[in-house]
Amino acid sequence: MTGARLTMTDDADGLTRLCALDDVAEDEPFRAQVDGEGYAVFQVEDRIFVTADLCTHGPGCLSDGYVDGFQIECPFHQGRFDLRTGQPTAPPCEIPLRIWVPIIRQGAVYINLAGEHPP
Repeated sequence: MTGARLTMTDDADGLTRLCALDDVAEDEPFRAQVDGEGYAVFQVEDRIFVTADLCTHGPGCLSDGYVDGFQIECPFHQGRFDLRTGQPTAPPCEIPLRIWVPIIRQGAVYINLAGEHPP
């Protein structure tokens, strides 16, 4: 796992930069931290996904997890989530994961914090 610690740098469109697109590699989660909040950034095939880094079941960081197709397995209790929807796909996880729609601009990954999809 690699990661970056950033302070909130919203642009005129209300977007927050998480990382450079080059920081994210296929099947290797990337951890970004903005104003004390952790975000996990994933690349699967040619798609980018952004979720909350903290598992909804326990203290596991999903950026330390195992990517299997469009699922992330939490390293804490091996529960899984669908990266596309945030829905749990394997126990013991039952609560959906927060996800954001990534916006790619000028070689960087941004999210709109107000555009969060609640669990």
